[in-house]
Amino acid sequence: MKSIKYVTAGDAVKVIKSGDRVHLSSVAVTPHKLIRAMVDRGRAGELRDVKIQHLHIEGEVDYANPEFEGIFCPEQFFVGANLRKQTQAGYADYIPVFLSETQKLIRDGYLKVNVVLTMCSPPDKHGYVSLGTSVDATLAAIENADVVIAAVNPHVPRAFGDAMIQTDAIDFFVEDDSPLHLHDLGELSETDIQIGKNVAELVEDGACLQMGIGGIPNAVLAQLGNHKDLGVHTEMFSDGILPLVEKGIVNGKHKSLDRGRMVATFLMGSQKLYDFIDDNPMVAMMDVAHTNSVNVIRKQDKVTAINSALAIDLTGQVCADSIGIKHYSGVGGQIDFIRGAGYSNGGKPIIAMPSVTAKGMSKISPTLLPGSGVVSTRANMHWVVTEFGAVNLYGKTLQERARLLISVAHPNHQEELDKAAFDRFGSHYKFVSSK
Repeated sequence: MKSIKYVTAGDAVKVIKSGDRVHLSSVAVTPHKLIRAMVDRGRAGELRDVKIQHLHIEGEVDYANPEFEGIFCPEQFFVGANLRKQTQAGYADYIPVFLSETQKLIRDGYLKVNVVLTMCSPPDKHGYVSLGTSVDATLAAIENADVVIAAVNPHVPRAFGDAMIQTDAIDFFVEDDSPLHLHDLGELSETDIQIGKNVAELVEDGACLQMGIGGIPNAVLAQLGNHKDLGVHTEMFSDGILPLVEKGIVNGKHKSLDRGRMVATFLMGSQKLYDFIDDNPMVAMMDVAHTNSVNVIRKQDKVTAINSALAIDLTGQVCADSIGIKHYSGVGGQIDFIRGAGYSNGGKPIIAMPSVTAKGMSKISPTLLPGSGVVSTRANMHWVVTEFGAVNLYGKTLQERARLLISVAHPNHQEELDKAAFDRFGSHYKFVSSK
């Protein structure tokens, strides 16, 4: 077991040099103490052109603010709400990549990582620490970086799977006692609840679930109380899954791989969620190369992958990362799981979304806004669910898809969508059935 000597955050980040690429661990274990020390060096004029690499991170960060232009250059694999304005203004940037391949960019040398700033649990008697709630691409960064700095935090849960690493992999240790970032589930809207009911009707007993965080995933989970023997293989899960575990509904007994275990690569939620994964052999926090591999996902039976979208056009093209030219989030794992579920025996790839935006605009539209990114192509589409129903586009013609999508659009917009489809496809369109 490596003998651990703690240093201050300020001393640890002195290893960062101008021109380096620094990888940050993500979501609940965003290492804010180390980030602040790095930012202090930038503010003091000690650094230039330092690339900051990460997935979605939580909490306030300063390095993407205009004052650090030329000092820090954020390059994100996913854009969170805390850096959305800075990204749209050009002070931060985004790397389009499937979540499964974020680690590949690092491991195959496309993005050389010089320094890792991460957070971990205190070491156990065997000389292991846990990365806790986020393994994602951070494990790849740790394995390939020149220097690894870890904030050792007793609030980080001792999660198993690929989250467990030896202290030998860490070069500098910094003490940290800050609480992890918590996420409030919030109240479900009536729209969320209806979408949840529509999706739940598609979930079979014995299904293996992939879903994220937010109103719709939680609404779906709330409707699964009468299901049996569900499994979990996902990029992330949150508190909504816990009642199903407590009732024995989620037990993973029919999973083809990782039987009996809930598999994810990162988590975000309440303290109850973090306590749940602590020392829990039922949960395996794995490398994103495992969780989001199409070849792994397809080997599970009945993979039911539930993802969302910002907009979908009448042919089934899904935009999930931008609003026109304004970048909003990222590609994430949507394609990984849509492809994997599509190959899975009995699998169901699902896009679930409200029929309208908060401003009442239809999310089903004749065409996507100019500049919008197509995350999932029309050829990837299977199930589309709104509060008005569920339709399966797989194997359908363009005109059949238009009919089907209009049938689950908001009634206030169906007439204009129908006219747009008629203008696009011609007079034969009126003879096409939506059955």
